Amino acid sequence: MPTPIGVTPEYRLPAASPAVRAAKPVGALACASTSPRRFRVHLELFARKLVLLVPAGIGVAPPLRRDHARVTGGRCLYPLRTREPTGVIEVAAVADPRLGDLFRVWGQQLSPNRIAGFRSSHAVLAFVNGKRYAGDPRSIPLRRHDEIVLEIGGYVPPHSSYLFPKVAP
Repeated sequence: MPTPIGVTPEYRLPAASPAVRAAKPVGALACASTSPRRFRVHLELFARKLVLLVPAGIGVAPPLRRDHARVTGGRCLYPLRTREPTGVIEVAAVADPRLGDLFRVWGQQLSPNRIAGFRSSHAVLAFVNGKRYAGDPRSIPLRRHDEIVLEIGGYVPPHSSYLFPKVAP
């Protein structure tokens, strides 16, 4: 049985941070007119045993161009971005990309006891390809076809893989 999606506003986060809306650099990551995808990673987030959606348009500066829920483009693209609300992260040429980099572009908090607006006195549970990741979740490397699961406020059995769809045009 699938895990339900959280329906309150705290589960519906905006895709663009103030820096991305202004197309300003986020640390060493700049927004560019072209940014070819190199590989993809899948991210699943759970807060209080409910799905926390990873929105389409993270790392895409507005105005966004859309085809239904899919973001097809924008003013410029960051090397870490999402195009659909599926949790698939496109990673372009970035030296040693980490999960914390994506959260910085997204403008959401990530720490050993916090995911976005959710905080716990217990550690964030992190899994990479179904195996427990014991370090700071911000330091999780983004590698081709990894399945990353973060949980806060309760345990949901993590997936160990993700079936990536064929590359969209």
